[in-house]
Amino acid sequence: MKRFKILILAFVFLIAIVGLTNSSFTRPETNAPARDSALKQGENEPADPIEVALYRQKQQELQHALDAYFKKAISSGTIVGAGVSIVKGDSIVISEGFGKRNIRTDEVVDGHTVFRLGSLSKGFAGLLAADLKNDGELDYQDKVREYIPEFQLGDPQHAEQITLANILSHTAGTPYHSYTNLVEAGLSLPEIAKRFKEVAPISAPGSLYSYQNALFALSGLIVQRATGQDIRNSLQQRFFNPLEMCSTSMDYESLVKNENVALPHTRWRRSWRPRKLNDHYFNAIAAGGISANAMDMGRWMRFVLGHNPEVMDKQAIEEAFQPVVQIKGRAKYYQRWSGHKSSWYGFGWRIHKFKGDQTDQERTMWHHGGSVNNYRNEIAIFPEEDMGICVLLNSHSRLASKVIPDLYEIVKEVYSKTDVQFASMELSGE
Repeated sequence: MKRFKILILAFVFLIAIVGLTNSSFTRPETNAPARDSALKQGENEPADPIEVALYRQKQQELQHALDAYFKKAISSGTIVGAGVSIVKGDSIVISEGFGKRNIRTDEVVDGHTVFRLGSLSKGFAGLLAADLKNDGELDYQDKVREYIPEFQLGDPQHAEQITLANILSHTAGTPYHSYTNLVEAGLSLPEIAKRFKEVAPISAPGSLYSYQNALFALSGLIVQRATGQDIRNSLQQRFFNPLEMCSTSMDYESLVKNENVALPHTRWRRSWRPRKLNDHYFNAIAAGGISANAMDMGRWMRFVLGHNPEVMDKQAIEEAFQPVVQIKGRAKYYQRWSGHKSSWYGFGWRIHKFKGDQTDQERTMWHHGGSVNNYRNEIAIFPEEDMGICVLLNSHSRLASKVIPDLYEIVKEVYSKTDVQFASMELSGE
């Protein structure tokens, strides 16, 4: 009887919504601000009025939960500001800002505030390589020295064997973070390639995961020499323009000229202090030279989930997420997330496997973290659930190590409720 009453109430509520939306519902422009006076507009909302009403109710509950989560983090001094995007299906449900761009001013973060991405850039490079392979312009098994003959290692035979796949998956066999200092010093990629003749390999190509920035950045030079186009132009034309990622940039000058940028912060006594933007990694776009905002990252995640087939075929996208090498051990923060079973690296992305909820089926996460110039960021794509979460922070906060599983639980709780439950909540005033 109680279930029957709830269904009746839900039916009445939905009929009322139909009347209201038919008489007054208009769709805001796509490029409207991230939040209006009541509730922000999501990109690619459903068209049916009843579905719109339920979509907005879920979005509102999700927004309230995120407000509480980040308000707590800000008031406790854990973070300064955050740009957050959440994608569900082909809709950008959340593209929002929290906290301040500069702790010493009243400038707030919104969905259009730009952050430096750091190693989230590697995911763009991985998908660019997959797109170029799909077009027949290069292949994962191409040898690095075919494009960069000046590239050498302490062992010449070893250098001859290294492929594009090896540098995109951190399996070239070089020591951990080889010559990251040269990237930060601003050396050109051809010059960095020459310097590797001083590096002795530690394992055969393809056999060991050893994270790199300098070597990974050479993928950008391979793209340039394979296509005749700088990696900036390739990313702009293949991804950023068609996806309308209008605030995404790949150079220092564009970043400093942008009036809506979150400044990086470092710890100072019991609080934070703003720091200057630096020009590190703009010589190494593939490894860490991209900047973007929450709205653009929402568009990027929607694309990665396969909702822009006119830009890139979903099957080609998924090539970047084939596990290449296992990341062994339990020392990494993501290896301590609840339900974690294993971690792998593909091409510019980590692939994590988790225990399924109350089933024997595994759950997959495509993930990467990023850190540069005192920014700290996280992105996670959940392909089986058609969902993506991205959090951009303008401080190197410990929150970064747990924000993805925290927000995943929040999103899961909201979207696990049935449409009838949402209708009942609305009528009861919850």
